[in-house]
Amino acid sequence: MNENPLDILPEVLLTASAVLGLLLGSWLPRRRQWLVGLLAAVAAGAGIVVSALAAVRPDLTAFGGAFTVDPVSNTSRIVVLGALLLVLALFASPFRAHPRESETHVLLQLSALGALMMAGTQDLLLLAASYLLASIPAYTLAGFCKDGPGTEAALKYYVTGALLGVLMLAGITVLYAAGRGTGYPTLGSSLSRAPDGLVSAGAVGLLAGVLFKAGAVPAHFWVPDAVQGSSRPVAAFLTTIPKVGALAALLRLGEGVLAHSGMPWAVGMSAVAAASMTLGNLAAFFQDDVKRLLAYSTISQVGYLLMPVAVAGRSDLAAPALLFYVAAYAVTNLGAFAVVCALPQATRLTDYRGLAHRRPLLAASLVVCLLGLVGTPPTAVFVGKLEAFTAALDGGYTWLAVLAAANTVASLFYYLRWIVPAVSRGDGAALATDDRSARGVAYAAASFSLGLGLAAGPVLSALGA
Repeated sequence: MNENPLDILPEVLLTASAVLGLLLGSWLPRRRQWLVGLLAAVAAGAGIVVSALAAVRPDLTAFGGAFTVDPVSNTSRIVVLGALLLVLALFASPFRAHPRESETHVLLQLSALGALMMAGTQDLLLLAASYLLASIPAYTLAGFCKDGPGTEAALKYYVTGALLGVLMLAGITVLYAAGRGTGYPTLGSSLSRAPDGLVSAGAVGLLAGVLFKAGAVPAHFWVPDAVQGSSRPVAAFLTTIPKVGALAALLRLGEGVLAHSGMPWAVGMSAVAAASMTLGNLAAFFQDDVKRLLAYSTISQVGYLLMPVAVAGRSDLAAPALLFYVAAYAVTNLGAFAVVCALPQATRLTDYRGLAHRRPLLAASLVVCLLGLVGTPPTAVFVGKLEAFTAALDGGYTWLAVLAAANTVASLFYYLRWIVPAVSRGDGAALATDDRSARGVAYAAASFSLGLGLAAGPVLSALGA
C-alpha cells in the first residue's frame, strides 16, 4: 500500500494551515488575526505550485487506491485553491478584526479541503467523509453573522444537506452490497454483474448527496435561500468551490463506476442537466435581488457543466471539457460576486444604475463576467460551453446540446436586465461606498476570464483535449 503523504501534499498543506490557524486564533489579538488569512493564502499558493508540478508527472494512486493523482484531481486542486485565494481576498475587509475572523479562515480551508478530497477520491467511504468535510464548515459559514436571514439560510442548508447525506450513505450501503466493495475499480468490474434494480437504487441515493453539493436539480432548492441569506463573501464561496469537487466526483463516478453498469447513467444525468439549466434560467428571469439572481444563474450553469458528465464513458472529450469549463465558471462567477461584494449597499438591479459613470472599471468587470456567464466570446465560459456542446454531440446527445444552446440564448435576457442599468446614467446613491479588496478581485477575475479564453488552445492541449 502506497502511503506517501507527499502524494497529497496540497491537501496536507491546507490541513496544516487550518490546524495552525485555529491554534493561532486562540492567542493572537483581534487586530492581528489577519495573519491566519495570510497563512491560508500561503498554503493555497503553495498548493497550486505543487499541483502544477504534479501535473507533469505520471498518474498515481495513494493509500490503497483510495485517492488518485491525475489530471482531474490536479486541475481541481488548481481551480479550488485559486478560487480560495480570491475568496480569502473577498473576506479580507468585511471580516477584518471580526471576533471570529480566524475561525472564518479555518472553516473556508476545511470546506475547500473537502472539495479537494471529493475530486480525488476513488472510494465511496472516502467520498462520504469528504462530503461531510465539505458540508459542515459551509453550514457554519452560512449562518456566521448570526442574524435572522443567516440563521434561516444555515438551517435550510443544513437540513437539506443532512437529509440528502443520509440518502447518500444509504446508497453507498446498497452499492457495497451489490458490488462487494467500495473502491471504484472493484465496483466498476462487479456492478455490471449485479441486479440492475439494486444498482439503480444505490446510485440514486449516492447521487442525491453529490448533486446536492453541485446544486443541481432536484437537490437545488437550498441554493437561492442559502445564497440570499448568507453574507456576500460566503455566497461567493458556496456557489463556487464545493461545486468543483462535486462535479469532479460525478465525472469519476460516471467514468469508473456507473456508466457501464446496469444503471442508465447517460439518460439520468442528461435529464438532470436539462432540468437544471432550464429551471435555473426560468427562475432567474424575474429576479430583482442580485444575490438571488446569481443563485439561480449558478443552478443553470451546473446544468451546462453536467453535459460532459452525462457522456462520461461515452466520449473522450468529457473530462477535458468539464475541467476547462469548471475553471472558467469558477473565475467568472467569483468575478460577478466580487462586484456584488464591492458594493455592499447595492442589493437590487436598479441600485446599479450609474455604475459605469461612477466606477467604470468595476462596470466593465461586471459586464465581462455577466456576458461571460452567457458564453460570449472571447471569455473562458464561451470556450467551456463550446467544449461541453462538442462532448455532448460526440456522446450522441444532440438534443441536449440543442437545448443548452436555446437556454444560453434565453439567459441573455436576465443578464441584460442587470447590465442595462449598470451602463445607464443615474444618481448612483447606492454606489457611494465600496470595498477596495473586492474591487481588486473583480478586476483580476474579469481579466483572468478573458485571458483563459484567449489561451484556451494551450490549456485544452494540456488537459488532453
